[in-house]
Amino acid sequence: MDDLMLNVDFAAPERRPKKESGNAKHQRFVRRRRELERRGVLRQKQLPAAPGGPRRAPGRRTGKTGGGPGKPRSGQPRSCPKENGSADAPPCPPVSQNGPTGTAVSAKTKGKGRGAPRGTSKSGGAPPAPPKLVAMDCEMVGTGPGGRTSSLARCSIVTYEGDVVYDQYVRPEAPIVDYRTRWSGIRPRHMANAVPFRRAQQEVLRVLAGKVVVGHAIHNDFKALHYSHPKALTRDTSKIPLLNRRGGFPENVSISLKRLTKALLNQDIQVGKGGHSSVEDARATMELYKVVEEEWEQHLRQNPEQK
Repeated sequence: MDDLMLNVDFAAPERRPKKESGNAKHQRFVRRRRELERRGVLRQKQLPAAPGGPRRAPGRRTGKTGGGPGKPRSGQPRSCPKENGSADAPPCPPVSQNGPTGTAVSAKTKGKGRGAPRGTSKSGGAPPAPPKLVAMDCEMVGTGPGGRTSSLARCSIVTYEGDVVYDQYVRPEAPIVDYRTRWSGIRPRHMANAVPFRRAQQEVLRVLAGKVVVGHAIHNDFKALHYSHPKALTRDTSKIPLLNRRGGFPENVSISLKRLTKALLNQDIQVGKGGHSSVEDARATMELYKVVEEEWEQHLRQNPEQK
């Protein structure tokens, strides 16, 4: 029986080399895995799952304090291997929208939401409303018997800032008898490409619609246009006693545009033998209106019957 037991004991050592070989391979695997974990190359998704939940890679919190088990759910985004400079590590797996990446996306979305209204107002907003106040001046020529009928030959409209919004030579419906060049500045060559009266009338009325119109003795311009503008939307600088008073003229006298402009603006207009410029006159009229605009408008609000 002893010999039989010895034989069994001798047989066991024969199988040990194979078993020891397997243990050494496993040990090398464990050492390799720990080395990769220490370098940060092996990620948590590559570790075998533990019964209590996903295992954390040892060494990730080395040197840090307060790194409890709840840290991975703190909302801080986890860096990707490529961002850490490890080219051998696999790319980061997609994270659900409830995780750190989802939080970052939500923050981006909120940021874009705050900027959207500004972008919309700039790109998709309505264009600025046209100016509600313009100045107009017209030049006339003589038609009819003896050229005594004043007919529209040029019309100019400028904005509050003096920008030209309309300036056209106009061909009267009746033959021109007197060009009145000394005052109108109109010559036969200006009629070559002039706009027919009916078309010019429609274009001008579209510009004036709904606007406050400033002019000097502007009733003459409306008459040449065969048009009557609402009195409440008309400002005639030849009928403002305040302007005359500022210029040192009698309040109940109609002073010429040239004299008012020189007295109040110290500007010379309608000079030379070339005739008047309706653009220049319209701009001068608007500047005169600005001199007394605040006081005049306040007076009209207090005395609406004078509008």
